[in-house]
Amino acid sequence: MTHLPDSVADLSDDDLLAAYTDGAEGAADGGWLRVNFVSSLDGSATAAGKSGSLGGPDDLRVFDLLRRVADVVLVAAGTVRDEGYGPMLLHDVDVAWRREHGLSDHPVFAIVTGSLGLDPASRVFTEAPVRPLVLTATSADPERRRALEVVADVVSCGADTVDPVLVRTTLVERGLERVHCEGGPSFLGALVAADLVDELCLSIDPSLEGGAGGRIVRGSSPGLRSMCLAHVLRGAGDVLLTRYVRAR
Repeated sequence: MTHLPDSVADLSDDDLLAAYTDGAEGAADGGWLRVNFVSSLDGSATAAGKSGSLGGPDDLRVFDLLRRVADVVLVAAGTVRDEGYGPMLLHDVDVAWRREHGLSDHPVFAIVTGSLGLDPASRVFTEAPVRPLVLTATSADPERRRALEVVADVVSCGADTVDPVLVRTTLVERGLERVHCEGGPSFLGALVAADLVDELCLSIDPSLEGGAGGRIVRGSSPGLRSMCLAHVLRGAGDVLLTRYVRAR
């Protein structure tokens, strides 16, 4: 006998939002930090070099819904470059939902970079509906900092390297409590090591990549971080959409 999880196709957007926000609204003053990743069955975070090659339409549907409810979308600069990010613009239906729920039209786009290796002329900045936030280190190149300060708020979160604890503190102090992080692996490793991850939304693509791609996380951690399964849903093409919350 085959036992399959509930299908995403049978759920409305409101149903999905309820499933993905259950428990998160009760976060303490420290906010709620969700990370969202996709991987192949054999643990690769990419196919043909990009995560966008994995997941399928239901993964993208959930991806958009998670952005819909976020105060801020947090991404490391390497992922912004590798995945070809543009400005943080939501779809019209998401904007309408946010207005109905008293939120700004679009979440803030926050980019983490120790080196400030970002192009101020990028569409990420020039077409941004909300002034982006760049989180960096005090030691970053002052010339690059001045150039980016024209198009973004640049904030130091550490002396020589970016401290993930200060990143989270900075966001919460700005009223950006619902943090939605989209990568990359090294930054997720830093978040895990600092014990800052409240939730992991992991989509599992039913494919075998073969071993060339990296994992969703890189780095070392002093110990295991136990998570509790909140749900498993089945997307088109047998993609599994899982949600885990931190056991505290």
